[in-house]
Amino acid sequence: MALMTGEEYIESIRALKLNVFMFGKRVENPVDDPILRPSLNAVRMTYDLAQDPEYEDLMTATSHLTGHKINRFTHIHQSTDDLARKVRMQRLLGQKTASCFQRCVGMDANNAVYSTSYEVDQAHGTHYHENFKKFLTMVQDRDLTVDGAMTDPKGDRSKPPHLQSDPDLYLRVVERREDGVVVCGAKVHQTGIVNSHEILVMPTIAMKPEDRDYAISFAIPTDAPGITLIIGRQSCDTRKLEPGCMDRGNPTFGGVEALTVFDHVFVPNERIFLNGETEFAGMLVERFAGFHRQSYGGCKVGVGDVLIGAAATAADYNGCSKASHIKDKLIEMTHLNETLFCCGMACSHCGHQTASGSYMIDLLLANVCKLNVTRFPYEIVRLAEDIAGGLMVTAPSEADFRSEEVGPLVEKYLKGVDGVSTEDRLRLLRLIENICLGSAAVGYRTESMHGAGSPQAMRIMISRQGNLEQKKKLAKALAHIEETEE
Repeated sequence: MALMTGEEYIESIRALKLNVFMFGKRVENPVDDPILRPSLNAVRMTYDLAQDPEYEDLMTATSHLTGHKINRFTHIHQSTDDLARKVRMQRLLGQKTASCFQRCVGMDANNAVYSTSYEVDQAHGTHYHENFKKFLTMVQDRDLTVDGAMTDPKGDRSKPPHLQSDPDLYLRVVERREDGVVVCGAKVHQTGIVNSHEILVMPTIAMKPEDRDYAISFAIPTDAPGITLIIGRQSCDTRKLEPGCMDRGNPTFGGVEALTVFDHVFVPNERIFLNGETEFAGMLVERFAGFHRQSYGGCKVGVGDVLIGAAATAADYNGCSKASHIKDKLIEMTHLNETLFCCGMACSHCGHQTASGSYMIDLLLANVCKLNVTRFPYEIVRLAEDIAGGLMVTAPSEADFRSEEVGPLVEKYLKGVDGVSTEDRLRLLRLIENICLGSAAVGYRTESMHGAGSPQAMRIMISRQGNLEQKKKLAKALAHIEETEE
């Protein structure tokens, strides 16, 4: 089986024996939990669209390992066209879900580990690349969702892993056996892990020889013994427990994160892709970060499309769509959104082939893309909130709207233009609230700041990739200044 249907995917997650906690209690049935189900629905969309002939060229690819038709989320990029199709696919899914659809991190981790493991083998004579190709073939053939796990808690960030007062604040090897290793630690901000079949672990920073036990990359099933998933709290999350759906804003789709704890988890040798080769930890981190920063030029743009459309509709419903300042704000929102898309496409088309044969994005442009993402969605949100009006955050609840006693008052006084029901107006405003402030903010606003690294992380990479010395030479050549040796 190369491509699962959406329903098959749901049932495959139901078959897992996940150890999930939320609000201090174990979740016995994560698949049908009303708070968690919207995030599962968002992942399902990556399977449903792959079955639709209209989107086949974006959602599927041909495996270079088996020649089979596979979901693009399990594909290793074989050209700059593949890199560009990835971004276009992510925009499509952002448009369809207006939330985080959660498979991007695993896709980016697959591509980073693929090329890095090849180069580790070339340097050390190890067999990590073959290990990873066997793992990836299984993922492709079964169409599995992979959670990319990079971010450690980090503890005292002024200290390297081996000097932490609690050594588990970076995931590490605590025991080495002939048949594998045992690891302890945690990964934080794990988007969609409760909806994933496998976890692909990577180191989170560049490392020195003293941190050998922390330079570990491997894959393990999400329901492996010793793994505990603690669901992150989101704004407005308990609205999903209320009757009705208006106050949820986006009742069908959403995102979810978890603190993922590894308590003496055994990893067999054949699932290890890096084990102590500290000089390659930085390469793996850099490549994953580059791929994931490219991703934001697609997914955030797709959600931005929905938000722009919602803001424009709110202007229609408020009766102010013809005002020049409203038109100008919508133009500015579109300009910012398309600029992000340009960055995602540019770093894709300027990509290059790695030693393994797979394709890597242009790192400088990928970091420029993500640095813009830390800014532009905030301005898009500000303008959307401006156009929507204060009712977005002061409207009474759906229970009040349905109330026999006060419902008619809500209906009467919160109506907008003729021809549009009060209910539709409120539904739209709740959607804007959800994207700007509510649970979808995890997939748009706040994640735009911190996902794939903080703004400073991008600035560091831009300073490394910017090649100032070459730019100085260009200027000196045009000014007829002769180069002198220091």
